[in-house]
Amino acid sequence: MRDRYSLIAGLIFAAIIVVATINMLENKNEDTLGLDKVARRWPLPEFAVPNAAGRLEGDANVAQDDCAAADTPCSSPRHAACRIRTPGAIRVCDLFGRPLVLSFWFSHGGNCVAQQDVVNRVYARYRGRVSFLSLNVRDDRGTVRELIRERGWQMPVGYDRDGAVAGLYRVGGCPTFAYAYPGGTLESASIGELTAPQLEAHLRALLRATRVAEEG
Repeated sequence: MRDRYSLIAGLIFAAIIVVATINMLENKNEDTLGLDKVARRWPLPEFAVPNAAGRLEGDANVAQDDCAAADTPCSSPRHAACRIRTPGAIRVCDLFGRPLVLSFWFSHGGNCVAQQDVVNRVYARYRGRVSFLSLNVRDDRGTVRELIRERGWQMPVGYDRDGAVAGLYRVGGCPTFAYAYPGGTLESASIGELTAPQLEAHLRALLRATRVAEEG
């Protein structure tokens, strides 16, 4: 049993290292979200992704609206992600009206699927006060749809087919969480599995920080 546990733990750690390495190679001068310090009130980059449970196909749109301020090149002829009107697309900007939790995951990352069960339970309790988006990275679309149906997830689930959003957000492990103020600036981030009480503690801290910011 110990050997089996050690093997599983080693595989999970290896999966995290592989993803972190890929993203560090793609973003050599960037920090890893949830591991390294990110600038206070870092503006979340814009993106739009297909609703994983819907019929829309295609890669994420990560074209930024403010080219002068964006870290991502804006020379693409694509419309900015938050300006598209494509049916079946989830635009992150539409979630900026409340505090926001983003959960990045992939099915081969240890207990990342089970972690989304936790996110879904917490979503049911906080959905009127906090916006949620569970974002799958690079899995087979059919697999993601099947998981949504089988596990009865009610939270919004987006599909980052080519990993563009994960790269933009400097995701280096599974699961990675980003907690943002209303308006879309980063309050904090974490990497690694959380229990429901631990995730709720993050949300309470986010709600408190939001109140302090609004009162200030």
